[in-house]
Amino acid sequence: MTAEIWNAVDTYFEDSLIGPDDVLAGALARSREAGLPDIQVAGNQGKLLSMLARIHRAERILEIGTLAGYSTIWLARALPPSGSLVTLELDLRHAAVARLNLETAGVAGQVEIRVGRAVDTLAAMVAAGEAPFDFVFIDADKPNNPAYLDYAVKLSRPGALIVVDNVVRNGAVVDPRSTDSGVIGVRAMMERIAADPRLDATAIQTVGGKGYDGFALIRVSE
Repeated sequence: MTAEIWNAVDTYFEDSLIGPDDVLAGALARSREAGLPDIQVAGNQGKLLSMLARIHRAERILEIGTLAGYSTIWLARALPPSGSLVTLELDLRHAAVARLNLETAGVAGQVEIRVGRAVDTLAAMVAAGEAPFDFVFIDADKPNNPAYLDYAVKLSRPGALIVVDNVVRNGAVVDPRSTDSGVIGVRAMMERIAADPRLDATAIQTVGGKGYDGFALIRVSE
């Protein structure tokens, strides 16, 4: 199996089940034009996030890692008219591109971008007693995944769903001797999940246009 085949299968499923979307295509184009890294979720993964949020009937969504707002658009589309989404982004330039993309997508009224170090923003949200979230998507710097998980649990209502992207690290997650900070962060997060009786979780490996990786699904007990 090759990356060429993985890409072709992704394209087949996206063409067959999702179809063309000028809004999302424009968001990707603006991201490329601004020189942002090509690390957003694939189209079929974005659709999965949207479906999970809809199935969960999420009314408040938290996203850690905005980039150009591609996954943000997918998640915002899953919200009911009264719903809201808070997304956290470190880089002011990324946030500016995301704002334009969200406005073009017609979802800016339901989305708030908070700029700054996510760990600081999350700590402030907990301290302020922010209303709990129904759904959390974590897709930011991997070394901080343990802290992001802790804050996500604190900010989640009972029964909430937490999705964490990029947990396979091209298979390197199985190496306990890895010195890669991303792998170390993912493994530390997994240890916390396993040790926390409030959390019920699994992880899925994926291949596709974004290579070999995967995601974790975590449910906060009621």
